[in-house]
Amino acid sequence: MPREFKNYIDGKWGDASSGKRFENRNPANWDEVLGTFPDSNASDVDRAVKSAAAAYDEWRLTPAPKRGDIIKRAGDLLAKSKEDIAREMTREMGKVLLETRGDVQEGIDTAYYAATEGRRLFGHTAPSELPDKFNMSIRQPLGVAGAITPWNFPMAIPTWKIFPALVCGNTVVFKPAEDTPATATRFVEILLEAGLPDQAIQLVNGYGPSAGMPLVEHPDVKLISFTGSTQVGKLISTTASKDLKRVSLELGGKNAQIVMFDADLDLALEGVLWGAFGTAGQRCTATSRLILHEVIHDKFLAMLIKRAEKLRLGNGLEPTTDVGPVINQKQFDKILSYIKVGKNESAKLETGGERYTDGTCKNGFFIRPTIFSQVDPEMRIAKEEIFGPVLSVIKIKSIDEAIRVLNNTKYGLSSSLYTHDVNSAFRAIRDIEAGITYINGPTIGAEAHMPFGGVKETGNGHREGGWPVFEFFTEIKTVFVDYSGKLQRAQIDNQ
Repeated sequence: MPREFKNYIDGKWGDASSGKRFENRNPANWDEVLGTFPDSNASDVDRAVKSAAAAYDEWRLTPAPKRGDIIKRAGDLLAKSKEDIAREMTREMGKVLLETRGDVQEGIDTAYYAATEGRRLFGHTAPSELPDKFNMSIRQPLGVAGAITPWNFPMAIPTWKIFPALVCGNTVVFKPAEDTPATATRFVEILLEAGLPDQAIQLVNGYGPSAGMPLVEHPDVKLISFTGSTQVGKLISTTASKDLKRVSLELGGKNAQIVMFDADLDLALEGVLWGAFGTAGQRCTATSRLILHEVIHDKFLAMLIKRAEKLRLGNGLEPTTDVGPVINQKQFDKILSYIKVGKNESAKLETGGERYTDGTCKNGFFIRPTIFSQVDPEMRIAKEEIFGPVLSVIKIKSIDEAIRVLNNTKYGLSSSLYTHDVNSAFRAIRDIEAGITYINGPTIGAEAHMPFGGVKETGNGHREGGWPVFEFFTEIKTVFVDYSGKLQRAQIDNQ
């Protein structure tokens, strides 16, 4: 029988108040049920938030370096269990074992980086304009933080949010994606094993409308960190703004890789194959558009098609697999509908574009790596997020045209330029409208100590990773200490 997983609320593992449950299945073999999970509602969220709020004072008064020590131990436990977690993650969401190992490693890196920030959390000091007066600013936590995370990086992205939130002194209510709740459960188990106080973390499983939105709406939740679609992000922003909650949104992307005539074509080829078809294209930073200079367009396209057709689809646990399944039926249908849109828009389907059912793939959601050429920048497949293994190829004549085409979407997350021309590289760095720009690297990839996020409809200006995320999870208090022994009236006395 499949394992019956639980919520973790108020220091106890238990079922949803409704008693309802939902199944978690393997997208590579939909007949395989990995477990059942509590289908939570607003009542469960309320209990979790109240418990987290009750734990807040004790946790915020724990010295920040001590909070960091607990996160360091969590990183050690992640490292110890890396292989087991990776294998279960592959079964749960499909991407190949090499990638799920990387997912866990990103969580490990984030733990070690976040732990060191427990000894920093810097404020500022500045000279006063008045005598015998001291000025400084300090950083303080806000309270209960809500973390709503996606399924494509079920360990890495929760660590991006939850480790900094905890190090800063907030308590957390965690609502993971309903497609990857098992990895979320393992993460919470590790935090508790590392010594995190019972009520500092709460795990509420369930769906967005019934569990996610009640978390956003709860009056005792002070801030929300969400990664997901732009549509849902806008709804969260609108809802949270009614209570002036602080909100961090990491949303959609339509990332492009530019390849100029002077580029290392073999290197650029490896980049686009990894960027477009790694994780079956299910990354917010996935390479969805390939912008090729006309001089190398035909040659590079032929190289790309040849290599893409050799990519091996299958169960991600098999060492020979290059591309795993997409996550579920809904996403599978969406991707195939966009392939149909591309055909109807008169783009040329060069390869792929269909379900793959050979061998052991017959019961999974596999789509062959798909490449469209002769794509006009105004086509829907060139402007809308597909979130699957579909690549649109666009021909350009100059670096200026390439940048204009790259910027021609409502998104602005990641971007890439392959060139040996330093002038073109710096022009791209300056002019591309994106939160991330790679030179001679693919659009995907992140480092724990660097900011991650985008512009335009990719987000609302906050960043995950690096030092900015610690600024999101804290608020500034300005402190004045007047030791003059008399009333000093600042600007009034300075006239």
